[in-house]
Amino acid sequence: MTKLKTFAILLAMLPATMMAQKLSINKTTIDVGKTGFEVPVTATFELRNKSLKTMTIERLETDCGCTTVDGPKSVGAGERFTISLTYDAKLLGHFTKQVALYSNATREPVYLKMKGVVLEDVVDYSNRYPYDMNGLLSSVNNVEFDDVKKGQTREIEINLLNNTEENMTPNILHMPTWLHALAMPETLEPNRSGKIILTLNSEEVHNYGLTQVSVYLAKRIGERISDETEVPVSVVLLPEANFEGQNSELAPKLQLSAETLSLDAHHKNGTIIMTNKGKSALKISSLQMFTGGIKVKLPKSELQPGESTKLRVSIVPTQIKKARSKPRILMITNDPEKSKVVITINVE
Repeated sequence: MTKLKTFAILLAMLPATMMAQKLSINKTTIDVGKTGFEVPVTATFELRNKSLKTMTIERLETDCGCTTVDGPKSVGAGERFTISLTYDAKLLGHFTKQVALYSNATREPVYLKMKGVVLEDVVDYSNRYPYDMNGLLSSVNNVEFDDVKKGQTREIEINLLNNTEENMTPNILHMPTWLHALAMPETLEPNRSGKIILTLNSEEVHNYGLTQVSVYLAKRIGERISDETEVPVSVVLLPEANFEGQNSELAPKLQLSAETLSLDAHHKNGTIIMTNKGKSALKISSLQMFTGGIKVKLPKSELQPGESTKLRVSIVPTQIKKARSKPRILMITNDPEKSKVVITINVE
């Protein structure tokens, strides 16, 4: 074969390769585990338009009338999106269903598959294991270590259930140095329960106040991370009481006009008046949010005796709705009676 012919073949293959790179898919096949007879089950696929142009989804074609599909019509450049495939579960036994995605991002259709099994009688685990992480059912999807003092060790258990037909080796991915995980048992057989014990070593947490990370609950080692397996972890590390003056009567004293704000889509802003009722300077060393979707403005982080300031709070309702935990603001101060202050945001 001449060099000219070889170059022509490579040139012909180039567009297909480039097109394939324009659409990334987190997982093309999802095991939804067990469902009951005539209890519809849904698989949600995560994708991303990696091109520099808007992607048009021409059609989503299912392989039978027993499934329905939902997805966007167009996706902006670089944006992530989801496609949901729902099976009506009107036949008993194992099933595999798929949807073909036709778009201007690929020459050939992209196939997304869901599999599982329909049983006549299915035990309802929704109370004890309300969170389905791709077939691995979990008792929690958010972990909080609250009111921790330096040097303390804390433990939290995550109860698990294997809701698939395959063995699992549950583990935690993207662990910080201050967290340790122990799976019991190491191998989780189908329909069996187990747990992961998370142990916090506060000596390794370097900052007072709120420290947050995201870890991922995986069915086996080497599994790719995804939003559906994310478990946010929060640690509130309290400082030792520290204020100027040896006599407690000389300590700063924080007074708040309110410790709760009720906000909604129409009333997105609120104000709390902070006053130092003590005899020495009040210092706010940390002001942090437990969740996204909250913005704060504090003109002063140090208040002299008798001085006041306004803490202004605003919310982004669409972001608040995605939060795994209750929207709150954390303040760390040098008031020995209120070294930790939590302001709760009620979103209506």
